[in-house]
Amino acid sequence: MSAPTAQHSALPPRPSYGAVLRVPYVRRAFTAALTARLSYGTVSLALLLSVTRATGSYAVSGAVLSLFGAASVLLMPLRASLIDRHGARRALRPMATLYGALLCTLAALTWRQGAPSALIATAAALAGACTPPLGPTMRALWSELVEDRALLQRAYSLDGVAEELLYVSGPALIGVLAGFTRPAAGLLLSALLIVAGTWAFTASPALPGPRPRQRTARPSGVVRGLLAPVAVAAGVGLSLSGLDLLVMAFTAQHAYDPALVPWVLGALSAGSAVGGLLNGAVPWRMPARTRLCRFAVALGLVIAAAALAPDLWTLTAAVTLAGAFIAPSLTTAYLLADELAPTDARTRAGAWVNAAVNAGSSTGALLTGLLIGAVPLGICFLLAGGVAIASAFAAGPRRRRPSRR
Repeated sequence: MSAPTAQHSALPPRPSYGAVLRVPYVRRAFTAALTARLSYGTVSLALLLSVTRATGSYAVSGAVLSLFGAASVLLMPLRASLIDRHGARRALRPMATLYGALLCTLAALTWRQGAPSALIATAAALAGACTPPLGPTMRALWSELVEDRALLQRAYSLDGVAEELLYVSGPALIGVLAGFTRPAAGLLLSALLIVAGTWAFTASPALPGPRPRQRTARPSGVVRGLLAPVAVAAGVGLSLSGLDLLVMAFTAQHAYDPALVPWVLGALSAGSAVGGLLNGAVPWRMPARTRLCRFAVALGLVIAAAALAPDLWTLTAAVTLAGAFIAPSLTTAYLLADELAPTDARTRAGAWVNAAVNAGSSTGALLTGLLIGAVPLGICFLLAGGVAIASAFAAGPRRRRPSRR
């Protein structure tokens, strides 16, 4: 009778979120990485408020924020390649220290009114160029620490939900801080979070060193292999940024209180968190690429159906349902990128997906802003949903035609 018991006890534990956190060194590294990544949730609003107060111009603050975001997004794959080549410890520590110093410089420039706008814009662009890619680095570390693919799916889902909560809690933290001191103090807080969190993260013994470059992995081949997750990530970013503006336009068009907009967008984040946790708990059997395309199609269909919402409460329900496909789409995109990338390019692969989301979000906000007022609001919802559906079809697996002999 003892043999079956021993055999049963030798079975691997069932994948769960608790099992993810029980992996050696994970809790220490993950906590430190989240501390550093909270800076990403605080810095945008802190920069917007501080520059607006220092210059008195929304146009200048918008231009500075755009420069900061563009430099951060466009150079992210380059910074990630430095981590793959030199290791996280040697690359992240100077990167985070320089980034924190530039945020402190921005805080000093915007602490009082009268600083030259060109000088503020230059400092913001330099800071964006040095932004440490903590998200891609942490996801590459998950792949190092978690060998079981089912457990890795849980780890990526947990990471995605935690990141979603950081982007919600970060602006709230800056709002509380702005009630007690100058807005530029939010930049100092962002610098403290990124520097302290990065140094604690890189002190973890779980971090691997630099990996030897694989001769078989050509950069062009890596980029071509990532077209599917990058395309869907860009489409999701385009749709979501457009949805944020469409909710605001819907509220104004139907004469609702503008104070209800944050609650609707909060429902979007809540739906994303629930969807991410459920996605991580499902033992999927279909390939990651197929799941990715289906999640994107579902997201696009729900956003398009929101065009039929007669009131804000129906729209809130549709937005919540749309949120349930956000985290699964992005999590699966990161998982697929990790599967396709060679071992010495995992951080860079995650950075391409991350950059695609951010670039799509910026482009979507610009295009939706131009469309609102020029075309009916229902058409805008259809276009926003259609972008996600189109990205899924662009990334879908191609059927090979049978060869003729």
